[in-house]
Amino acid sequence: MEFKNQKLEEFEKKLKNQKIAVIGLGVSNIPLIDYLNEKQVNVAVFDDRSEEKIDINAINKVKQYGFKYFLGEGNLENLKGFDLIFRSPSCMPTKPELVAEKQRGAIVTTEVEQLMKMAPCKIIGITGSDGKTTTTSLTYEVLKNAGYTVHLGGNIGIPLFTKLNEITPEDIVVLELSSFQLMEMEISPDIAAITNITPNHLNIHKDYQEYIDSKRNIFTKQNESGILVLNADNEHTNACKNVANGKVIMFSSSQKLENGYIVEDGIIKKCEDGIRRHIINTGDLKLKGIHNFQNVCTVLALTETLVNIDNAVETIKQFSGVHHRLELVRTIDGVEWYNDSASTSPTRGISALNSFNNKEIILIAGGADKNLDYTPIGKPIVEKVKTLILIGQTATKIYDAVKKELEIQNKQLDIHMCESFEQSLELAKRIAKSGQVVLFSPASTSFDMFKDMYDRGDQFKEAVNKF
Repeated sequence: MEFKNQKLEEFEKKLKNQKIAVIGLGVSNIPLIDYLNEKQVNVAVFDDRSEEKIDINAINKVKQYGFKYFLGEGNLENLKGFDLIFRSPSCMPTKPELVAEKQRGAIVTTEVEQLMKMAPCKIIGITGSDGKTTTTSLTYEVLKNAGYTVHLGGNIGIPLFTKLNEITPEDIVVLELSSFQLMEMEISPDIAAITNITPNHLNIHKDYQEYIDSKRNIFTKQNESGILVLNADNEHTNACKNVANGKVIMFSSSQKLENGYIVEDGIIKKCEDGIRRHIINTGDLKLKGIHNFQNVCTVLALTETLVNIDNAVETIKQFSGVHHRLELVRTIDGVEWYNDSASTSPTRGISALNSFNNKEIILIAGGADKNLDYTPIGKPIVEKVKTLILIGQTATKIYDAVKKELEIQNKQLDIHMCESFEQSLELAKRIAKSGQVVLFSPASTSFDMFKDMYDRGDQFKEAVNKF
C-alpha cells in the first residue's frame, strides 16, 4: 500500500485559507516559494536587500507568481496580519516585527522546522560550533552505504520540506542545524549530537548565552526514547548530559570514559562498562586532526543503533572529507597547499593548526569580524607557524594575540600584513619551500572580501591551481 503523509495533507489543506509570509529570498526559500505557488496560496515575500542585490532569477519568480513583495530597509514594517511566517535562518526570531506578529497569533517557523514536524521517519540532527558539516556528511555516507534511503538537509544538501511527499517511514533524514535554525524550534530530532560549543556568531546573537541556548535546543524537546551524543571535553556540551531526557552517549579525546567513544593512543575505541574495544586506527583514516577523530566518534555514536559498526568503519576509512575543510588542493614543488576556508572562528583555526605535526606551516589567516576573542589562537600560532600572513578585518586582532604570546615566550615570528587576498597568495608562493605546508585557514568569516566561505575557498583553489 502506498504511504500517504497525513500530517502533510492536513498542513496543505490549512494553507488554502491562510495568509503566508516568506522572509528572505535566499537559496533555502526558493523551493518553498515554488511549492507555495503550486498550492495557489496567498503569499507575500520580504527581503532586507534592494531588488538589484537579489538574484535576478529569484525576483523574477516572485513577479511571475504574482506574489506581493517588500524589499530593502524597513521591509518588515509591512509584516502585519499573517497566519504563517517562514523566516530564513538569517532572520532572527527576536526581530520586533516577528515578535509582534507572534504575539498577535501568527505562527513563526522555518522550512526545516516544518520538515521535522511532518517527516514520517527517524530524524538525526547535528549541531555544534565546529565539525557539524563533516559529521553530518559522514553520517549520511555511513547510513547510505548501509542501504538506507537517506535525505540530507538543513544547512547542507537541499531544502527537504518540499520533498516531504517523497519521504517514507523507512527512510532517514539527516540534518545539519545552525544556531539560527534551532532558535525557538518546537521539536527536536530523534537522535541528536552537539559536537562542541565555543563562541561564534556573536555579531548576530545578543550574547553568548543566547547562542549556547540555541544549540541546546537540539535536544530539549526529546522524550525518553531520544538519543543525545555529547562532547565530554567541552564544558557546555558536557553539562547537557544532566538535563537530557533520553539516552546520552559521550565521546572524548582526553578522558577515559566508562561508556562512549574515545580517542586514545592513536586509536578510536568504544567503551562499554569500562571495557575498551579497538574500533579504528586513526592512521587508517583519510581525515586529519584530532577534531576529525572526534567527528568520527560522533558518527559512530549517532549510527550505532542503525548500522553494524564494522560496516560503518569501512565507510569512515574511505571518507576523505568535505570541500573547504583541510582540503589538499595540490602539491607544488614539494609544498602542500591546503584550503580550510570553512575555518570561520579562532577555534577552527586552532584545530587546523593542530592537524599538522612535524611540518613547517605558512599560515594565511584573517577575514571579517564576528566580535570574537582571538587571544586563544596566539599560542598555537607561535608554537606551530613558521610564517604568518594576515589579511582582512581581523588581521589586527590576530596580530595582537600573536604579539602578546611572542612577548610571553620571548620568541620571534615572521609576520606579514597584506592588503589583498591576491597579495597574500603571491607572498606565500614566493617564500614557501619544499616540505612546508601553506595553510589557508582564515579563523574568520568571509563577508569582508567574498560572497561566502565557499566563494572564498573556490577562489583560493582556483588561484593555487593556476600557479
